[in-house]
Amino acid sequence: MILINGRKLRDDILADIKKEVALLSFTPIFCDIFVGDDPVSAQYVRMKAKTAESVGIKFHNANFSQDISTADLVQEIKKLNTIKNMCGIIMQLPLPEHLDKRLVLDAIDPGLDVDCLGAVASEKFYQGETEVGFPTALACMAILDSLNLDDNPSTLLRTRKIVCLGQGELVGKPVAALLRFRGLEPIPVTRKTENKEEILKNADVIISGIGHGKHITRNMIKKGAVLIDAGTSEEVNGPSAEGASIQPGAKVNIVGDVDLESVKNIAGAVSPVPGGVGPVTVAMLLKNVLTVAKKMKT
Repeated sequence: MILINGRKLRDDILADIKKEVALLSFTPIFCDIFVGDDPVSAQYVRMKAKTAESVGIKFHNANFSQDISTADLVQEIKKLNTIKNMCGIIMQLPLPEHLDKRLVLDAIDPGLDVDCLGAVASEKFYQGETEVGFPTALACMAILDSLNLDDNPSTLLRTRKIVCLGQGELVGKPVAALLRFRGLEPIPVTRKTENKEEILKNADVIISGIGHGKHITRNMIKKGAVLIDAGTSEEVNGPSAEGASIQPGAKVNIVGDVDLESVKNIAGAVSPVPGGVGPVTVAMLLKNVLTVAKKMKT
């Protein structure tokens, strides 16, 4: 079994981004808006800031207090939209419950919406009218491409059965769209899908984003299947009961949809969690920023 190295792929993509950023006549700016003081979210923001700076993209700090109103946050976002050389704005989620998520996301200029979470940017993506896409979905495709499953690029994956497990807004739905843009016919599988066990068992490629820890086991796949795991779940000192509270001092591990130990002698290739899709997602986010920058007039 090939254990896909997402960190190596991320580094390769970032190296290419750095070269292209250096050729620009200006320094592009990227902003990850952060509301509140959640330490986990703060860590993610710092990581993206550090990665952006490492490829020559300037990070604009935009932190707001937990009690900011929707109206005030929208006004602040509109100010960010006008900053010279701004090439990408995203909102660090989740937001505090009192904020209107839709109004906030839609306040980001669609041309700067490098997460594609605003209504306009999302619609343009699904209509195939933009080179910018959902970063996690793009990461799944980048990993798939890196495997070189077919010798002839013009027929890449056309003879293989590709299943998108889950149809969520961040992974399943946009991944299926990206595959269809290539003329492929992915099979979407949800809880309501009939014969889903048979469909999974016959799949050559499974791209999963259901967020159900260690759901995919050896008995669910065929030998040689490629598993791209974009799901994340928390595992507390081993599997825990759904809804159970986390006790103080308990060790929390992040796991994916695939049970690696179970499938290791059956699967052909697997992207691990962590270390697979996650690192590549950050790289694809910054690639979106670069795409915006290259279109800007200088």
